[in-house]
Amino acid sequence: MSSTATLSPPAPDTSSPAPADQRWTPRLWGTLLVLCAVLFLDGLDVSMVGVTLPAIQSDLGLSTATLQWIVSGYVLGYGGLLLLGGRTADLLGRRRVLLIALAVFAGASVLGGLVEDGTLLIATRFVKGLAAAFTAPAGLSILTTTFREGPVRNRALGIYTVFGASGFSSGLILGGLLTEIDWRVTFLLPAPLAVLALIAGLRLIPRDGARNPGGYDVLGAATSTGALLLLVFTVVNAPEAGWTSLRTLGSLALVVALAAAFVIAERTVAHPLVRLGIFANRSLVRADLTAMAVSGGYLSFQFIVALYLQTVLGWSPLQMALSLLPAGIIVASSGPVVGRLITRYGTRRLIALGMVAFVAAYALFLRAGPEPEFGTVILPTALLLGLGFALSFSALNVQATNGVADDEQGLASGLVQSSFQVGGAIALAVTSAVVGGGAIEPGRLPDTFVPAIGLVTAISLLGLLAAVLGRRPGRHAAQRVARDLVSEGAA
Repeated sequence: MSSTATLSPPAPDTSSPAPADQRWTPRLWGTLLVLCAVLFLDGLDVSMVGVTLPAIQSDLGLSTATLQWIVSGYVLGYGGLLLLGGRTADLLGRRRVLLIALAVFAGASVLGGLVEDGTLLIATRFVKGLAAAFTAPAGLSILTTTFREGPVRNRALGIYTVFGASGFSSGLILGGLLTEIDWRVTFLLPAPLAVLALIAGLRLIPRDGARNPGGYDVLGAATSTGALLLLVFTVVNAPEAGWTSLRTLGSLALVVALAAAFVIAERTVAHPLVRLGIFANRSLVRADLTAMAVSGGYLSFQFIVALYLQTVLGWSPLQMALSLLPAGIIVASSGPVVGRLITRYGTRRLIALGMVAFVAAYALFLRAGPEPEFGTVILPTALLLGLGFALSFSALNVQATNGVADDEQGLASGLVQSSFQVGGAIALAVTSAVVGGGAIEPGRLPDTFVPAIGLVTAISLLGLLAAVLGRRPGRHAAQRVARDLVSEGAA
């Protein structure tokens, strides 16, 4: 495209765009707010627990290897069961699955705040991850089937994203404050919030219609869940066991065998858990691959920056939370604007620009030194991260679910959420292994710092490549989107 060419309208995300005249009734707003509250809880819980880890270690006397399972146990349940959660929502009813899983989430929160044993605490985290594996795809598929594809759904997903970012940002701050009281309070707090969301959901979320007539794919459920659980377990445990150990290699071989059995099962059963033909939707595949890079890059970076800020610079958890808060503020304030940008430009351009922002953020952090450089490194990095999430997160969810039949919205939602979780687990495990190779001391950058940040940058570059596969965005997309983001935000 020449430098004087104008930006042509984006290709539609689906060949049959839905009407844009759906009325925003009070009941529709109520449904959206309940779904947003569930997503808010997920973000709140994950970020609060991350801040409390040193206090938990001191109180329960856990080793560092055991401590990481408080995070990894949640990822194991979440990432391993998302596909099953999404398909269960399609088959048994999205409202029913969401509300039951929300009740389990509340119960596990109470137990997590009361237990005195590290193993039991990890078990409650696994159960909460399991519950989230059902609430996440059920909630997203309720949204995508309640709000018509097009501008209305784009707006709803923009608002939905705001609550996810707000939950994560609030969790960082609340985790820092509540840990000063007692780390157990951070585990107990989500319980009453989940109960309130459950009561509101019973009243506001429309009842499920007729159940999907499809049968149950027991073999597909067993092999896919087993493969995902074992994959997440293996990559999380590999840094401790050794990437080339017999245990790790044997586990990976078993993952391949289970995956092969799953593919064979899905090709032969009458009612497959995952209809393999859904992967003919190239937009969905691109969204899933990019989601893996977004989550993998950010979770790995968060792990590195936590060690850098708290160990190398000696900052408190609350100081760390406040330094990253600008990223959450950008996402929280951009939801409605991004919904309009998706409608105007399509998902591909926004995702690509979001990945550019991620790459720039991580590359900039390569300049970080043993002394605080807030104005020139930390703050600009946080702002770029916020821009990356604001542009890409809603757009990825839209791209992954557009053009998918209503009876497979839970499956599509489960696939993209699985991509976020599994991508994050794999990248974090590799990054942890890289960082673990060097000593971390106050006032001194470890030798592994630059390689680890370089790895995170490379992961995001792969995500950028996946985002633009098949078609090049217009050369002036960045200027047009930036101008509209500013003008609509001012309006």
